[in-house]
Amino acid sequence: MPQETPEGNISIKRKQLIFRSWHRGTREIDLLLGTFAEVHVPKFDGQQLTIYDRFLNNSDPDIFNWLTGQEPVPPAEDNDVMRLMLRFFKTAS
Repeated sequence: MPQETPEGNISIKRKQLIFRSWHRGTREIDLLLGTFAEVHVPKFDGQQLTIYDRFLNNSDPDIFNWLTGQEPVPPAEDNDVMRLMLRFFKTAS
């Protein structure tokens, strides 16, 4: 049986996060996060993957409100991944 490598684990984690981003349950969030994940998750390092994984545990309404600027981003989610998402959506519009 082949040994799993750290690179293999990261590759699997990236695929899981991209899938989770596209399959949230709310079509608007699926489109927002799925598009973002396709572009950025393949380039994330281990720490960024952990941050994004934790971020995906938030509710769809909260995520939508943060990304659209309807509510301020809470301090717990104010990190480099969130700032990247906000820039991504600001330049995409």
